[in-house]
Amino acid sequence: MKFFDEVSILIASGKGGPGCVAFRREKYIPEGGPSGGNGGDGGDVWLRATSNLNTLIDYRFQKEFRAENGRPGEGGERTGAGGKDLELLLPPGTEVVDAASGVVLCDLTSEGQRVRFARGGKGGRGNASYKTSTNQAPRQSTPGGDPTEVNVVLRLKLMADVGLLGLPNAGKSTFVSAVSRARPKIADYPFTTTKPALGMVRHGNKDFVIADLPGLIEGAAVGVGLGHAFLKHVSRCSAVLHLIDVTLEEPWTAYKTIRAELKAYDKEFDADLSSLPEIIALSKVDAVTEKVAADAAKKFKAKTKKTAFIISAQSGLGVKEVLNDISRLVVLPK
Repeated sequence: MKFFDEVSILIASGKGGPGCVAFRREKYIPEGGPSGGNGGDGGDVWLRATSNLNTLIDYRFQKEFRAENGRPGEGGERTGAGGKDLELLLPPGTEVVDAASGVVLCDLTSEGQRVRFARGGKGGRGNASYKTSTNQAPRQSTPGGDPTEVNVVLRLKLMADVGLLGLPNAGKSTFVSAVSRARPKIADYPFTTTKPALGMVRHGNKDFVIADLPGLIEGAAVGVGLGHAFLKHVSRCSAVLHLIDVTLEEPWTAYKTIRAELKAYDKEFDADLSSLPEIIALSKVDAVTEKVAADAAKKFKAKTKKTAFIISAQSGLGVKEVLNDISRLVVLPK
């Protein structure tokens, strides 16, 4: 199933039913008086988060979602039926953004969270409600209240604790498959990951979720390559893990490229990705000798002032140490 994490739709509540103008006409009641009932209220639109969904593909083709209108009032002071509410199911982590202003209107972050997004229009008044001692035959009524209509962008941000960052072929998918039961596609060519993959990791007394994101390349923050569309998923993470291929001629250049993209994304979208706690690991050390790996780590620290783990997801070397550090940084909900 294709991964959809952003769609544009119209959400509209129901219009209120109009009030009725009517008079009693019964054989033994010569002066029956007004009997027009009020209109029914329009239906509300509710949004609910459910973990049964993990993509927005249900909103790919249908672009308008409207609650039911209220029914008109009727004679005999009968109030019109209220319109049925509409409930939209969304995956946890979905932001609802006003398409015109870019303002986040609501953020569904937890399973079962339910929000009334658009209130239906109020039912109009029938003429019976206008009757007074001085106005015993009113002929006025009011139309139903207008519905609330909003063009929105549904934007899914994965609910992961740790985001995996790196250039294509940095070993991210291999790492996720080694520490969890997730089975992302793994191959020896770039861009094998074309959609985020989540893996649940149990380490010590903590369970946390790692997100394997598509590889980034230079210019990702402004739309180059695959990774730019998925950088937003990092924003909910407690920490990020940078995986860098130790076989690269200058591994530190790869790290600086990723850092530059995070900062560019922050500037473009007023985000804060570059300030997240980070862990750095030189991966694929099983492909080089111990001396080459050690020299690469030493040069990496000299060039970046950062200490990097030396790991191999294939053999398990250094993986436990990385998970220990991740477990320390991850902040789990109480």
